[in-house]
Amino acid sequence: MVKKMNKMTIGYTTGVFDLFHIGHLIMLKNASACCDKLIVGVTTDDLVSYKNKKAVIPFKERLEIVRSIKYVDAAIPQKNMDKFEMWKKLNFNVLFVGDDWYNSKKWNNFQKQFEEVGVRIIYFPYTEGTSSTLINETLNKLRNS
Repeated sequence: MVKKMNKMTIGYTTGVFDLFHIGHLIMLKNASACCDKLIVGVTTDDLVSYKNKKAVIPFKERLEIVRSIKYVDAAIPQKNMDKFEMWKKLNFNVLFVGDDWYNSKKWNNFQKQFEEVGVRIIYFPYTEGTSSTLINETLNKLRNS
């Protein structure tokens, strides 16, 4: 009789992780609980600027912050937005994303692509009232008042 080996569940998520906050931590904690190994792609400064934005915290520091979180097994640079390309490199089984992307055209396309290779997408609730953008706007108001 051949014993069936349990396949390790590898999870993947990405983010800018600028002005790290409780929403980031909750998402990483929840993602970690859903897989055996969690790999996190941290958006590079070049990719952030592609969105006509600028991170407050430099990429190397954001990468180190994420790498130091106990729920994260590995943190790597996210150099482009193509999640499927990263799947080809990492072969993850589950992809975690905020539910603010749920049912968007972009993520519906990803859903179809990933279903074909057996990758499940889990949408986590977006943390209402907390975002790096909101923190940044609040800081700007405080500094200018």
